[in-house]
Amino acid sequence: MDLIFATGNPHKVTEVQYLLPEGIRIRTLREIGIEEEIPETGTTLEENAILKAEYVRQRSGQNVFAEDTGLEVKSLHNAPGVHSARYAGPARNSRANLRKLLRDMEGETDRRARFRTVIALILNNEIHRFEGIVNGHIAESASGSGGFGYDPVFVPEGFDRSFAELGDEVKGRISHRARAMKKMISFLNTLRIQP
Repeated sequence: MDLIFATGNPHKVTEVQYLLPEGIRIRTLREIGIEEEIPETGTTLEENAILKAEYVRQRSGQNVFAEDTGLEVKSLHNAPGVHSARYAGPARNSRANLRKLLRDMEGETDRRARFRTVIALILNNEIHRFEGIVNGHIAESASGSGGFGYDPVFVPEGFDRSFAELGDEVKGRISHRARAMKKMISFLNTLRIQP
């Protein structure tokens, strides 16, 4: 089965390919000739995931999935949330986003946070949704050289190191994206075993 992954983020493609079983092949936007940035005008992660999937489906006519992910920080009223990629401004600058988050969290004692991913899969013109959540907290400072985005400051529950320190293998097992992907893969596997 071929599925288009509606993202221009190579880090996300790598994470997802790591999780997929044999027989499911990811095709990237570049492979199908979509180079433009896909509009993300939704007010929720769910809306953005569906918008991106529908955009690619309309242009390719093929089965596609898209995801939107947000970091939701309890003391910031679940910000940055749907605006996680553009928290410090429209340029999508990960370092600036990280700096702004740490500034906004200065002096804050409640550092609880969660990463949430919503996947929208359009398969044979039907939309299916899958959600993955990992709880944790925001560290006082950034640490680690792995991962991307907010990984250097997000410490998942049950660990004392950030996603950026834990490495791809651990993150690939426990992350929000991994949890949403596992649900989608489980769904796809049920379709494959039907006569």
